[in-house]
Amino acid sequence: MGQPARCTARRRRLGAELRALREAANVSAEEAARAIHGDKSKISRQETGRHRVTRLELDALLGLYGVGDDKRRQWLIALAADGGKRSWWRQHSDILRDEFKELLTLESDAARIATFQTQAVPGLLQTREYATAVISGSPQQLSVEKLDFYVDFRIKRQDIFCGERPPQYLAILREGVLRQQVGGPEVMAAQLRHLIAVSRPPDVTIQVIPFSESSFTTTGGSFVLYSYPDPLDFDVVQVPYLDGVLYLEEDDTAAKYRRVFDALRASALSARQSTELLASIASELERE
Repeated sequence: MGQPARCTARRRRLGAELRALREAANVSAEEAARAIHGDKSKISRQETGRHRVTRLELDALLGLYGVGDDKRRQWLIALAADGGKRSWWRQHSDILRDEFKELLTLESDAARIATFQTQAVPGLLQTREYATAVISGSPQQLSVEKLDFYVDFRIKRQDIFCGERPPQYLAILREGVLRQQVGGPEVMAAQLRHLIAVSRPPDVTIQVIPFSESSFTTTGGSFVLYSYPDPLDFDVVQVPYLDGVLYLEEDDTAAKYRRVFDALRASALSARQSTELLASIASELERE
């Protein structure tokens, strides 16, 4: 028998919706299990996002729960659909941590990625030399082979900007990120020039909160907000910490992070002014 599917944000969201629909319809887990020719444990795994729901199973459950609204049905069907764009990294699935697989899925499916960074340039915008310096600073002691693998992998992730439907990307950085000479002046100068080159509003927008900005928005640290279009229509927040990441999916929590991001953007320089600051700092580094 196959292994239960790995949890993803969309499967957790689907599971929560199916449980709410089942309870609203006053249907027991046993009754739901009979409708899909399974058992109670399978319903439990599906409702917690630990097992995939097939289209036939979904149709049976929605019929049992009396869901007739076509728009809601289409939304749930979209949540249940597999994201076909994830396949490029599956060959390495056995050596990637679960939270990193989640990140790859979120990146692959997102229509918009908005990130606020306080310590480093976002991975999707890093040069190879900068990425090498950052990953070398990981708490893990990496061999040369593993370091090369993770650097190559980080650069490969940037291919999402070359796909058929690349996400809109918005990065807000504190000026300290630009001033920190990761890898040394030469590496950092090249990284800043790269940021200037890839900045193409509204497709890729980079904005900087300068040291001179007097207003201050408390965030607790860096975060990434992934947004999805209709019919998915939901957001996921990624919050990194030393040993991993948290994924926050509740609507109220996502709305709070959207408000914080909007406040940060309001205090940042415009894209044009940010490019001018990037160029100025790069020139300073190149003179060293």
